[in-house]
Amino acid sequence: MPLSKASPFGQNLLKARARWTTITVLFLLLIIDAVTQKVTTFAHQVKTARDVGAILHIESHDAPRAGEATKAWFALTDKGGRVITQAECNCQLKVFAEPHAPQEPPLLEPTLQPLTAKRYRGVPATEITFPRQGVYQLQLQGKSKSKAGLKAFEFKFNVTVAAQAAASENLQPLLDVNQNISKGQSQGLPLWAIAAFGLVTVGVVVAIAQSR
Repeated sequence: MPLSKASPFGQNLLKARARWTTITVLFLLLIIDAVTQKVTTFAHQVKTARDVGAILHIESHDAPRAGEATKAWFALTDKGGRVITQAECNCQLKVFAEPHAPQEPPLLEPTLQPLTAKRYRGVPATEITFPRQGVYQLQLQGKSKSKAGLKAFEFKFNVTVAAQAAASENLQPLLDVNQNISKGQSQGLPLWAIAAFGLVTVGVVVAIAQSR
């Protein structure tokens, strides 16, 4: 006996199918990106809420640094895989430093602008300058600008921000010095090892000759 779409079970089944369809489409898009760009790892974060799916892209290579302007954009799609643009979505972005209290005001509220990247046209995007290294949470809230459009949704992405490049460069001379010391020590060890091996070899040859 076929299930009625009006029944609660039938509605839940349709919602589950729609959500799985959205997830499948998003992962297929990621696979296409990996093949076309020869990407070896998947660093993009995938989220689903209601009938909307989102992929967070942070340039470059999803490795932001503190104190540097970082471009972030969101590939939004509906359950059919259609791209949702900034023009049809009233989207807002809030940035929190983790951990944060529920009623704590956001650290940043960057303005979103439409961006065309790859095969995504007019998707929400912005530039974020994280003040220091650590973990941040990006909260993307949105709803359709039309009454008959998308339902309200919210996505939460955790982003790890590395230290400033200058701080990392200051550590490089120390690492080089340690590396040079290690090289100097390792250069003396092979000479002793070679000499010891030579003595053992000569001793074996002499022993065999004497036994004969």
